[in-house]
Amino acid sequence: MFIGHWSAAFLAGAASRRAPKLGVLFVAAQLVDWGFFALAAFGIEKLRITPGATAMNPLDLYHMPYTHSLAGTAAWALAFVAVLLAWRRDLPAALVGGAVVLSHWFLDLLVHRPDLTLAGGERKLGLGLWDRPEIAIPLELAPTLGAFAFYLRRTRGPAGPPLVLLAVLLAMQLANWIGPQPESAGPGLYLLALASFALATWIAWWVGDTRWHRREIGLGVATARR
Repeated sequence: MFIGHWSAAFLAGAASRRAPKLGVLFVAAQLVDWGFFALAAFGIEKLRITPGATAMNPLDLYHMPYTHSLAGTAAWALAFVAVLLAWRRDLPAALVGGAVVLSHWFLDLLVHRPDLTLAGGERKLGLGLWDRPEIAIPLELAPTLGAFAFYLRRTRGPAGPPLVLLAVLLAMQLANWIGPQPESAGPGLYLLALASFALATWIAWWVGDTRWHRREIGLGVATARR
């Protein structure tokens, strides 16, 4: 799953006025992938390009116990909670952020072939919906579009910034589906992935600075939340 992970960020931002800003939630939603590509650059976690690995992409994610095991994802979630607590001193907001981090593993479980683990052991999990494009494509788009619409309904602010964000997300997903597939794993692939996460997060941060939850009152709220 790619942009579908950010549906959890939209949902969290819409559901609670205590949630962190959207840019923070975007970091949370893809935090373990940030970690995976960073660790892969140092050879700690590993992938290779295997044409036909799945119908939708050639990624063979054969060693990622520190980020894509359930225990590893939970550890990243707890670390994110700790960082948010140190930053904002707001336990509900920190727990929301941690829940968004944890959502990553369960969303990946739907689409990955068996390459996820519970705690880095030999047993591999994954429902493999990347081999069923007719299911995986709607599964990627429907939650993203639905969560985005929910976020717009539950927040106030100009429509332009979130529409820019949605357009960029859809363009990134389209490029992921129909663009040229990588021929090998290496620094270029890792940097491209990290750059795509950074671009989406930067735009989401802009969106978060222009909108506030509808339960918040007063025109000064957007400034106060910075």
